[in-house]
Amino acid sequence: MVPDNRLLPVKDFMVYIRNLPHWEHPDSVYFITFRTAKGFTLSDVAKNIAFASIKFHADKKYKLYSCVIMDSHVHSVLQPVEESEGVFYSIAQIMHSIKSYSANRIQRLLNKRGKIWQDESYDRIVRDDEEYLDQMDYVIYNPLKAGLVEKPEDYRWLFYEGSD
Repeated sequence: MVPDNRLLPVKDFMVYIRNLPHWEHPDSVYFITFRTAKGFTLSDVAKNIAFASIKFHADKKYKLYSCVIMDSHVHSVLQPVEESEGVFYSIAQIMHSIKSYSANRIQRLLNKRGKIWQDESYDRIVRDDEEYLDQMDYVIYNPLKAGLVEKPEDYRWLFYEGSD
């Protein structure tokens, strides 16, 4: 069996394609979206688990700038940190940590079998300060645009740098 290089740390620019193209560059900031499996909607309990999982891995595998947990998807802006000198955690490693841990907890707590998350995530390297601010706004205002709250800070499953 050939090892999955996507689960290895990143030290050089890397491109791979599954259904979507994925570009990784050491020390980059990423906008990442991942969705629930078809037909699965996150309950409040499941949102709590996903939110806790994302925050648990922050400052261990990545610097978390923002995240929001919605009924059917999650958005985040994050920057992988070094696993060792000059070698950064890969997006695949980070997503595996978040999805695997949260899926196992959700399945146990809700006595649910089957997939919680879609296999693949959408990720994009944030290219400049303007795009960073645009992506942060997108995450922060997502619950407001969905009509769930009147002010972003009223949404329970939203984190952004400086909000704690």
